[in-house]
Amino acid sequence: MSDIEKVKQLRKSTGAGFKDCNGALKESNGDLDKAAEILRVKGIAKASKKMSRNAKEGVIVISGDETKISLIEVNCETDFVAKNEDFIDFVKELSELNNKHSSNLDELKKAMMKNNKSVDENLVALIAKIGEKITIGRGKTLNNEKSKNFFYQHSVIKDNVSKLVVMVSLSTNEKSEKLELFGKQLSMHIAASNPIALIPENIDQEIIDKEIQLISEELKTSGKPDEIIKKISLGKINKFKEDNSLMTQDWVMDPKLKVEDIIKGLDIPQLKVNEFIRIKIGE
Repeated sequence: MSDIEKVKQLRKSTGAGFKDCNGALKESNGDLDKAAEILRVKGIAKASKKMSRNAKEGVIVISGDETKISLIEVNCETDFVAKNEDFIDFVKELSELNNKHSSNLDELKKAMMKNNKSVDENLVALIAKIGEKITIGRGKTLNNEKSKNFFYQHSVIKDNVSKLVVMVSLSTNEKSEKLELFGKQLSMHIAASNPIALIPENIDQEIIDKEIQLISEELKTSGKPDEIIKKISLGKINKFKEDNSLMTQDWVMDPKLKVEDIIKGLDIPQLKVNEFIRIKIGE
């Protein structure tokens, strides 16, 4: 086999560039297996250096069905890489594994992919090949009994790969076109309105305390009496809770009604929103 043929074969088997393959073959005296090992080791070294950089771009990938559905966030440094074919192939296979492992990221990283290498090993190889920091971010799974899952994708790159994903779990025994339409519309509402909790009582106290602090700072210079300031502050914090809780938000498709009003109006027996998840790259 000629040197050029060896370089071609090494490039095909490792995905490394011509220059790296040529250098590794020289270092291994033409031994393809040793050259592949050299590239693997160097790839790990290169990947380690890249991990100190920022990865604020990326994609969110969704997999599953109406009973169990999962999403996984994979970050990279540039939007260009987020559309790279090798990157897309990796995240799509990763997404299927993520649903299988119910978003247990420790299990996921050890899971074997189709090439009989672990997710971690494939991640290192991809970093070395593409030349950017790539990290596995947030993973979430919805798997509730007697429920149906719905989802919505925004800024779709390809198939189940996008920049924003909403998943919502609805509890009901009914199957109807009315339910299907509402599930899709609710997912779109969540994408647009970005609620932080299902109901006001579920908003994290830390978030409430921070908002109270911001309101207090805003009203300090108003010159109003303390009693009036307290009333205004209470009104503002109640409005904040209402605006940021899914059930009390104005329905995007008819702002005169709240989400809870829409659910009541559907008259679907035992219809209940179990939970929702909204993840957007960069947030």
